[in-house]
Parts: sequence; C-alpha cells; structure tokens
Amino acid sequence: MLPMKSWCKTLLACGLSIGLLSACSSSDVEEEPISPLPQIEASVFPQVSWSANVGSGVGDYYSGLRPTVRYGKLYVVDRYGEIIAFDEETGKEVWKKDISGEFKQSLLSKNKGARLAAGVTAARNMVFVGGESGLFGALDAETGEAKWHVVAGGELLSSPTVGEDVVVVNTSAGNLEAYSVEDGEKLWTYESKLPTLTLRGTGSAVYEAGGFFVGTADGKVAVVIKSNGQAAWEQAIYTPTGGNEFTRMADVDMQPLIIGENLYAVSYNGNLVSMELRSGRVVWTRKYSSFNELASSGLNLFLVDDHSRIYSVDRRSGLESWSNGDLTNRNLTSPAVYKDYIVVGDFEGYLHFINRADGKIAGRVQVDSSGLFSQPLVIDDKIYVQTRGGKVARITLP
Repeated sequence: MLPMKSWCKTLLACGLSIGLLSACSSSDVEEEPISPLPQIEASVFPQVSWSANVGSGVGDYYSGLRPTVRYGKLYVVDRYGEIIAFDEETGKEVWKKDISGEFKQSLLSKNKGARLAAGVTAARNMVFVGGESGLFGALDAETGEAKWHVVAGGELLSSPTVGEDVVVVNTSAGNLEAYSVEDGEKLWTYESKLPTLTLRGTGSAVYEAGGFFVGTADGKVAVVIKSNGQAAWEQAIYTPTGGNEFTRMADVDMQPLIIGENLYAVSYNGNLVSMELRSGRVVWTRKYSSFNELASSGLNLFLVDDHSRIYSVDRRSGLESWSNGDLTNRNLTSPAVYKDYIVVGDFEGYLHFINRADGKIAGRVQVDSSGLFSQPLVIDDKIYVQTRGGKVARITLP
C-alpha cells in the first residue's frame, strides 16, 4: 500500500476530484461535482477519419505519453513498450518494435519493466522514450533499431527535449539530466530543490538560444546553459505559502512557452506569469492554478486550470478575455489550438471544440470511452489523440 503522501500525490497528478483530495487533508472541503456532458448547439462536426490500436495503452496510470509527427511518420508508444511508426499520410504501419526486446541487454528487459511514461520525442533522426523505471533510450527514426539506452537518476514522466547535439530529461528526483544524442553519454546534471510534497509529474524543458528552460517543483523557472549545465538564471513565479504541505505545493509541471522575447509559465496552486526571456524578470503575474501546458494564438494564451476550467488571457497584459466552466472537473487535457478553435479531451474520451473568440463549445466527437489524457497534437488540418485504452486517432473537420 502506498504511504499517504504518495497516494495524495497520485490523486493530484491524475486530476481527480477535490473531494477525494480532501481525504488527504484536515479541512472539510465540499466535493465539487463533475460537470455532466453539456448540451450544445453544434456548428462544427468533427469526425474520426482514421484510427489504430497501439499495445495496451496506459490504463489508469499517470502518463505523459503523446504521439509525435516527424520525418513523414506518426510515432506512438504504449506504457508496456510497444512503439509503432505509421506513415503520416496513409496511416499504414512502417515499423513496429517492442522496447523491452530492443533494449534486451538492459536489466529492465522484461516488458513489464518498461513502464513508459515519457515521450515520444523525434529529432536528429532518432526517437527518444523514457519511463518510470528511469529507462531512457533512443531508436533509429527510420527503422526502429535500438541505438542506445541508459538508466536516468529518477522516474521519467515528461518528454525528452533535444537541443542540437544534446538531449535532456527532467526526472522526478528534481534533476535535469543531459546526454549526448549520438551515444547516450551523460554530460551533466542540473539539480533543483525538491519539496517534501510535490505533484506526480514533471514538465519538459524547452530549448532556445543555447539554453534549456525548465520549470521546477518548488515554483521556479530556470534556464540551464547547454554547454555546461549551469543556470544562467532562476526566477520564482510563485512563493509557496500556507500552514501545510498541500497549500505550499507550487510545482511548475508544464513546459515553459516561449513567444518572441517573452516566456510564459504557470504553477499549481500559484500564478500564471509573463517573463523576459533574457533576464527572467517578471512582466506580469495573475492568480491561476494549473499543471497543464499553455497554448497560444495571436495575442491570446489559453489555459486549462486544475479544475478543468478554460480561460483565454491576453498575453500582453494578463487580462482575462473569457472563461468557460461548462466542463469543470472532467479531467481535461492540456489545450491545443486548431484553426478557430481550442481543442481539449476529457475523461470520457470526448474531444471538445471551443470557439477561441468567445469560449463557447462549438462541437465534439467521442474518440474512445477509455478517455483522453494527453494534449492533442495538431498537424496542419489534422488532430491526433491517444486514448487510455491504446487507440491513436486522427480527427478532422469535414
């Protein structure tokens, strides 16, 4: 049985109701209900135009797995080590591999040892994946042949990030670890402070101008220099307060969003901020709580908070343009921008299309009742989603 703190961390990371979380705290918080599927007057009618099954999916486990498109292929992986490359145009299978078989030299050779939760990242003609066991490996993007693998210093729960000839992973131990893309040689480790209690999950780094920008579990954003692993700057976006460990959690469990000369980030139980990219100086700050990725279009940021309420915020000032609470507590995915809409998935497998001008739901389609859990991937006029049951689907508008 998991200790109480670990159990509560898992609940938080999975986005379960605040009523369940209240069992972990001493306060009598009234449970917020899950919003029923709202009735809508649809103006768009999305459809599943292609789908395929990949392994056994992720089940009820926390996972950062998400498809990616590169080199004309769609790469998808399941928790237990199956990875398939599909032709992105036709949907035909190009190659299929079992990670445990490919990394059979590893101590984690059994399929149950893979427990993949980080990936997929495709870059430098390679595909990178990682897992809860610390397994971090690279495969040839064209053939699926194993190139190298290592065991990182903690769980890997978010996608690796490639910056030129270096690939980094953000571990659950609070460290950003850097490896050579070519052969997996470890280059450096950047350590950050890990609080007593954190959300289960980490945010991926983003690479820009020779530095990896990454959020930390103690409410900071840091930029780490690629060449030596030293921090150029660190900046708190929220200073934890409160009398217990729950109220003091301030994880930045998302990938910082860089637009021009500014960086945007949001923390759990904390703030949404705009920062100067070069210095880390905070330009503006607004009170929001989220562990989801941000999306942007034009002058607007789009945010799904920790209760699955959706917001549009002017990125110049931080002023709110609209909000939508119709899908409260439906465990929404991070948002993605698709044409004139914001798309988000929910725990019942519906993909919702929300008008980004006024925040009203314009249409929806159910992909798979097992549920959607990761940010939709938008490629040109197509959307790709992965379900908990192992289905990958392409959604289009007729």
